[in-house]
Amino acid sequence: MLDLLAASPDAAVERWRDPAAYWGAMTRAVAGSSGPVAAINVGALRYNALDLVVRAGGVPIRVASKSVRVREILDAALALPGFRGILAFTLPEALWLAADHDDIVLGYPTADRAALVQLAADEQAAARITLMVDDPEQLDLIDATIPPASRPTLRVAIDADASWRAPGLGHVGVRRSPLHHPGDVTSFARVIAGRRGFRLVGLMMYEAQIAGQGDATGSGDGVIRWMQRVSGAELRARRRAIVAGLREIAALEFINGGGTGSLEYTGADDAVTEATAGSGLLAGHLFDGYRSFDPAPAAAFALEVVRRPAPDIATVLGGGWIASGPPAASRQPLPVWPSGLRTLGREGAGEVQTPLQGASARALAVGDRVWFRHAKSGELAERIDRYQLVDDDRVIATVPTYRGEGKAFL
Repeated sequence: MLDLLAASPDAAVERWRDPAAYWGAMTRAVAGSSGPVAAINVGALRYNALDLVVRAGGVPIRVASKSVRVREILDAALALPGFRGILAFTLPEALWLAADHDDIVLGYPTADRAALVQLAADEQAAARITLMVDDPEQLDLIDATIPPASRPTLRVAIDADASWRAPGLGHVGVRRSPLHHPGDVTSFARVIAGRRGFRLVGLMMYEAQIAGQGDATGSGDGVIRWMQRVSGAELRARRRAIVAGLREIAALEFINGGGTGSLEYTGADDAVTEATAGSGLLAGHLFDGYRSFDPAPAAAFALEVVRRPAPDIATVLGGGWIASGPPAASRQPLPVWPSGLRTLGREGAGEVQTPLQGASARALAVGDRVWFRHAKSGELAERIDRYQLVDDDRVIATVPTYRGEGKAFL
């Protein structure tokens, strides 16, 4: 297994702060590979992992598997002091991981009946996996699929809404749970406690308006920082009230909060027992615009130049690996080396080819490589079957993604 404590990050971090040195070493490392190449710089990965631990301020970090999707990297992070448990994104994925991991929380509700049947038939998996719920209908579906008398007691956690309902602004944050007020959450907890076949063990509240919103991105930063400050104060008081109410109903094992972008805030909340992070390990470029941290670009992919349609344009094969979310420029892969390249406004990142324009395109020849960073950390793994692990300027190993292991969960 990859040992991040044995990795030497110093050279990688120094090169990261010097793009020519960093991307030059990455290019030399993969020079012997053909076609599109995806790589993870091990020193940068170690730097990011340890930085997450420092930022969490002593609160254990549960790794969000959707932001990694490589078992070798998940295991390497979990071997570090400060990381504990996995936040999975589908029940089939959780069942697969449960063969080797004993603390898995499903981050989202499931309606996968076949997977629920499989969970109910496996007492070890049922003891290792916690389902996420926020509505009695989800409990009804589980009971209709596997009646309580025919299954072990299932562990469940409540997902409560951490968004801000701002006067005059309305809903600020993502649309997740319908449970917002403390009374909503405790009422649902009593429903769970009164039903056979379920045991309430945890609470999750993801403050996306803090964790997923950069505050160093441009002219609107002052408004964003104000929103995060006021929203954070409201959430801290509300979460404390929710936790107090739940502890009168059930013996909670964990109170989960946060994400890569909010570890300082989440770790300082006394009501929270663990934080979640994953994107900060590989550092998709959506996490570049934050004041509180500056991750190293650990994961990237390189595409080859195949044609030159104009003196200042070089076209690479592939590139249209667009991230989920609103259809905005921020979801496109970002060309990072050679510097100064940009996609064309009328083409963007293409299904089969991506024209890149800029002064540095004039020096690119057919066969040269251009490095890109994906917008989101985990979604690149859905396009590739393996990562090259790079240490300094050499490849030290190749590790499969979920896709490379024949798994496509979502």
